[in-house]
Amino acid sequence: MEKGITVVFGFDVETDLGSWTPFYDGVEKGTPKLLELLGDADVKATFFFTGEAASKFPALVREIDSRGHEVGCHSLYHETIGDELFPIPGVKPLLPEEVPLRVKRATELVEAAVGKEVLSFRCPRLWGSTAVVNALEDLGFLADASYPLYYYRERLIPYHPSRNDWTKEGDMRLLEIPNFADMSMESRDEFGRDRDQWPLFRTDGADKLMIHVRNYISYLKERSLPVVLCFYMHPWEFVEMPGGLIHYGEGSVMPDEFITRNCGDKALMELGNLIRDLKEEGAGFMTTSELARAWK
Repeated sequence: MEKGITVVFGFDVETDLGSWTPFYDGVEKGTPKLLELLGDADVKATFFFTGEAASKFPALVREIDSRGHEVGCHSLYHETIGDELFPIPGVKPLLPEEVPLRVKRATELVEAAVGKEVLSFRCPRLWGSTAVVNALEDLGFLADASYPLYYYRERLIPYHPSRNDWTKEGDMRLLEIPNFADMSMESRDEFGRDRDQWPLFRTDGADKLMIHVRNYISYLKERSLPVVLCFYMHPWEFVEMPGGLIHYGEGSVMPDEFITRNCGDKALMELGNLIRDLKEEGAGFMTTSELARAWK
C-alpha cells in the first residue's frame, strides 16, 4: 500500500438522481449490471445503501454481500446529515443533536437487510461533520468515505479524525477516507467543485478522467505520500435517465444536463475502461473497511 496505488470504488445506493426523485430504476436495473461488470473484472467495491433502499431491496443487499462486496450505510433517506457546503434550495442539514439517532436507525435497517454488522459509511453529497464521525465512532464503524477533498483541500490521504473537528487528525479508531479530486489543477470554482472529477468518467470518458488521475498520482508521489483513490458513483448512472422536466407528486424537477448525460450503457462501458486503465497503472482494489483494517 505504501508504494502502490489503492483504489476504492463506492456506489451510493439511493433513489434515481439522488434525492431529486422517488424512483428506484437505478437500484433495480443498474445494480445487476454493475455486479456483472465487477465480477468479470475481479474488482471488489462498497455499496452504500440508504436505510430506505436496503429495506426495499433486501434480496439485492444479500446478493451484493454474497458476491464478496461490502455493504455500507448512506443515511436513512439520503438526507443531509452533515455540514452544508454550499446552498441548495430546500436542502437543509439535520441539527447536530439529531444526527446520532438518525445514523443509528439507518444502520439498523441496513444491518437487518444484510444480516451482519455494517462497518462503512458515506454521507450524502459528501457533506459530513464532526457530529457524524462521533456518531459513527460510537456505533463501532471502521470507515467513513465522506471527506470532500475538493472542498476542504487539506487531507490528501486517509486519516483518523478528531472528535472536536472531523477535518483534523485525532485519535479516533474510525478511518476517514478522502474522495478523489485533482488537487494538481487550478480551480475556477469558488467551492473547488471542478477539482471533484465526478461524473467525468461517463460525461467525457475514462480517458479524460485518467488524465486527472495520473496528474494526482504524480502530485502525491512528489510529496512522498501513499496513493489512495476513492471514487463515488451510483447505480442510477448505469441506467438511461430521462432528461428535461420530471414530474411527480406536487411538483417537478429539472436536473442539470451533466447529471443525466451518458447514463446507461455508455457509463457501463466507460467504467470498464476505467478499471482497465487503473489496473494498467498498477492499482489494487479494496473495500472501505478493508482499507481501514490495512491502513497504517
